[in-house]
Amino acid sequence: MSDLQQAFEQAAKDVQLLPERPDNETLLRLYALYKQGSEGDVSGPKPGFFDFVGTAKYEAWSKLKGTGQDEAKKKYVDLVKKLRG
Repeated sequence: MSDLQQAFEQAAKDVQLLPERPDNETLLRLYALYKQGSEGDVSGPKPGFFDFVGTAKYEAWSKLKGTGQDEAKKKYVDLVKKLRG
């Protein structure tokens, strides 16, 4: 396992221990970077119109389309570190 993969997995654990809950925009960014880093480009159908949370998550993830998984992992790790202070 690469150092980046280990840091990514640790950041996914650390995000649960943040001193305070990030704002919704930051939460969406965390979600999108995690999904891009772990799965790659967005896939599957867009959630229905009335699934506001699902739609927001899908759209945040789709904005990262074309971003490499390693780049997304690095940005995720950096963002979690920043949030932890």
